[in-house]
Amino acid sequence: MPARHLVAKELSKLLSVLSHPHRIRIVEELRHEERDVNFLEEILGISHARVSQHLALMRSHRLVLERRQGRRVFYRLFQPDLAAWLIQGLQFIEGELAATQDMHEAVQQVKELWSESASPSSKTPPLSAKKTIKE
Repeated sequence: MPARHLVAKELSKLLSVLSHPHRIRIVEELRHEERDVNFLEEILGISHARVSQHLALMRSHRLVLERRQGRRVFYRLFQPDLAAWLIQGLQFIEGELAATQDMHEAVQQVKELWSESASPSSKTPPLSAKKTIKE
């Protein structure tokens, strides 16, 4: 298998695992320290089972590692730079938001310009102002 294809496939798997908002939030919560399932359940506002399912998927793709302490299981990022990488990805969202804001402002400006440039004589009078013809 050519190297480019192999690398693209692996990157695709990584992005697939990260493609859920709860898993992105888990990465965010684990960026500085390890956390247990109970903490993640509370902060994410989802069930213990859902948190465990997300963590199992992330563990199977080596995004998180676990450490057991008695009955509690703590999770940490396998590569803490993953959180920083996601933060860098916010630049794409910011760029999209800026473009959307620029488009919104442009539309508003054009609406104002077009409204100002219409001469009063070229406007069609409202229906109530038209005279009715009696037969």
